[in-house]
Amino acid sequence: MLNNPGMPTITLACDYDETLASHGQVARSVVEALTRFKTSGGKLILVTGRELEDLAKVGPDLRLFDFVVVENGAVLYRPESGQTQVLASPPSQPFVAKLRERGVRPLSVGRSIVATVQQHARVVRQTIAKMGLDLEIVPNRSSLMVLPRGLNKGTGLTLALQELSLPAENVIGVGDAENDASFLDMCGTAVAVANAIPLIKASADWVTDQPRGAGVLEIINRVLSGDLYAARISPLP
Repeated sequence: MLNNPGMPTITLACDYDETLASHGQVARSVVEALTRFKTSGGKLILVTGRELEDLAKVGPDLRLFDFVVVENGAVLYRPESGQTQVLASPPSQPFVAKLRERGVRPLSVGRSIVATVQQHARVVRQTIAKMGLDLEIVPNRSSLMVLPRGLNKGTGLTLALQELSLPAENVIGVGDAENDASFLDMCGTAVAVANAIPLIKASADWVTDQPRGAGVLEIINRVLSGDLYAARISPLP
């Protein structure tokens, strides 16, 4: 059990696509493992680039998580209360219109995020520069996201941990792609799933044997057995 007296609360902060999920879906065995982790006293935070409405359609019941960071850190969602907090202004409509005019497809527009695919990176960059916008392009494998500068998964997770009164050093972060680096870097233990890109594997404390959700299940089993806990998480004084 993770809630033994005198032992710190362990938090598992996970990316969604290609980390928890495979092709957008989370296997039942992974949901069951997450439930075991939470029942044992752990905390769960989901950290994803997806928009909340989309995530709610394809993901597991979000009430499983103690906190959900969406839109790559720009939007916070509290499952217990259903409250949503947007950390930045909505996307510039002239910017979105210009991207559409220049043939950027697909194009997804959230509460703060604008997302498309990597093949449009040059057009997006040129449009941002020409319009003089303080926006940042964040790569995510074959996709790219555009956000107000300074917002990322790390800033979103920081606010979530502050609200939950949880220390970053007791967080096990799990991810697979470029946009996960900002939150993995701040976690006490950074884990890359086996299918992660080389950049994320190189900076991780540990790489799982299994990819995607099976890798997360591997992490949970090690934590609950005391293996990963003993190796990486030190009790609070």
